[in-house]
Amino acid sequence: MPLALTLFLFAAVWRVVGAHVPALANFAPVMALTFCSAVYFRDRRMWLVSFAALTLSDLYLDHYYAVAFNETWSWPSALARLACFALALPIGAWIASRKNWLTLLGGTLASSLAFYVVTNSDAWLRDPYYAKSLAGWVQALTTGRPEFPPTIWFFRNTLASDLAFTAAFAFAMESAARRRGESSLLAKSVAA
Repeated sequence: MPLALTLFLFAAVWRVVGAHVPALANFAPVMALTFCSAVYFRDRRMWLVSFAALTLSDLYLDHYYAVAFNETWSWPSALARLACFALALPIGAWIASRKNWLTLLGGTLASSLAFYVVTNSDAWLRDPYYAKSLAGWVQALTTGRPEFPPTIWFFRNTLASDLAFTAAFAFAMESAARRRGESSLLAKSVAA
């Protein structure tokens, strides 16, 4: 429990700090920890901790970007992001009873892809810059707006961070189980 709470606090802080370092844009552990909380924690109250980290960091980031780019806060976009994180919970809960390294990988990929498609589709729908056509949607998913890095670059960072932080979280949980003298949490589910 203390390790999990520390990881969630780290996730929120990392996400905020990453906003100030362009190379780290979208390289954040929040999605991975949300997914992993559903995979590893039976106490669903722990799932809410990742939402608290997301919500607090989102409030700061929305304010930061509104000031930096002279934009207004978009609550529908915040809800779209929150919905993506909410989707990671049933994916993680489904993986929990089938967990092995392959299902963890699949769940991580599904969560990352859902976040990418939903948030960029939301940008396509809300941003008047994009043509409301298939070509405009493809642009929102690939090159994005010219004043920002390509959106596919943000997806690369999202996917890399989700894979790295899911692996780190799973490794931490496996190590903690070994220190307690328990067998692998992954092996239990494979044998089930």
